Amino acid sequence: MKERIQALLDANDADEAITVLDGYRAAGGPMDDTLFYLQGNAWRKKGNWQMAMNNYLEALSINPESPARQALEIANEILDFYNKDMYNQ
Repeated sequence: MKERIQALLDANDADEAITVLDGYRAAGGPMDDTLFYLQGNAWRKKGNWQMAMNNYLEALSINPESPARQALEIANEILDFYNKDMYNQ
């Protein structure tokens, strides 16, 4: 499963990666930290930072040493840098 999801992400098919993972979860497939991390990456590629961060947090709740830790830190840095006031000038 992990290899398939990574291949979809490598092919820039985040929508299909999310669909496959959602179907896997709905069928009762066990989610581990890596699958939550990969789903977070798919949401990040789609620009949905909240869903990405939620999945990274799920990964970290399972494995505090997950690469989701760095992904979450980077997401926070990007969102902290983003200045919405620039559009109101």
